[in-house]
Amino acid sequence: MGKPKFSRKKYETPSHPWQEDRIKAENEIIKKYGLKNKREIWKAETKLKKYRGQARELLAKVGTSDEQSKKESDQLLMHLNRMSILPPNSNLDDVLALETESILARRLQTLAYLKGLSSTPEQARQLISHGHIAIDDKRVTVPSYMVTKEEESKIGYTADSPLNDLMHPARPRADFKSAPPVKKEKPVEKKEEAYKKPAEGKKEEKTEEPKPDAKEEKAEKTTPEPEKKTEEQPKEEKPAEPEKPAEESKEEKTEEKNPEQAEKVEDKPNEEKKEGGN
Repeated sequence: MGKPKFSRKKYETPSHPWQEDRIKAENEIIKKYGLKNKREIWKAETKLKKYRGQARELLAKVGTSDEQSKKESDQLLMHLNRMSILPPNSNLDDVLALETESILARRLQTLAYLKGLSSTPEQARQLISHGHIAIDDKRVTVPSYMVTKEEESKIGYTADSPLNDLMHPARPRADFKSAPPVKKEKPVEKKEEAYKKPAEGKKEEKTEEPKPDAKEEKAEKTTPEPEKKTEEQPKEEKPAEPEKPAEESKEEKTEEKNPEQAEKVEDKPNEEKKEGGN
C-alpha cells in the first residue's frame, strides 16, 4: 500500500521507449484531439485493455452454464452502450475490435469541439479548464471527463460565461457565418457576371472573325509574289542601258582632252628649238 500523498499511476507505459511507428502514431493522435501529452493516450489505452481483458475472460465462459458470466457480460455491454462507445445490440466480439480513438472521442474536450463551442480542440481544453463549459448547468473543469450518452446533449456554456454573447471574439467562426450580414455577397456575384458576359462576347468575336481574314491574306500574299519578280526584272535591265552613253561621254571627253595635250606636246619641241637657235 502506497502513501496517500502519492497516488498510484492510473496508466501503463509502453514496453520500449524508442519505437518509431508508435511515436509517430501517438504524435498524430495528440494533434488530432489536442491532448496535453502522451499520458492521456496511455490512460485511454489502459482503460481499453481492461475492457478487452474482461471481454476475453467472459468469452471463455460463454459455453458454460455459469449465470454470473452472463450477468457480467450484460453489465459490460450496458456500460459501453451507456458511454456511447458501442452501439446497442453489440456482442463481446465488438469489444475486442475497439481502438483507443473510440475512447478518446468520448472525452469532454472532443465533444465540446464537435458541438461547436470552440474553434479548435486546444481552445476547447482551455475553455474547460477556465470554467466556461458546463454539463446540465454544472461546471466541469476536467477535459478528460468521460461523457455519457444522456449528458452529450446537455453540454454548453456556463450561465456566468461571457461566451454566451454571440458577438464575443472567442466564439467559433461558425456563429459569425450564420449572422445576418450576407447581403453583401449578392451584388459581388452580379458584378462578376456583368464582367464575364462582355468578355465572353469579345472572345467569340475574336475567334470567329480572324479565320476568313487569315485565308484572304494568305491568298493575297501568294498571288503578288510572281508579279513583283516580273516588275523587278525590267528595273534591273533598264539602268544597265543608260550606263553606256555615260561611258561614251567619258571617252569623248578624254578624246577631246587628248588633242589639246598633243598640241601642248608639239609646242614644247618648237620652244626647245627656238632656245637652241638663240
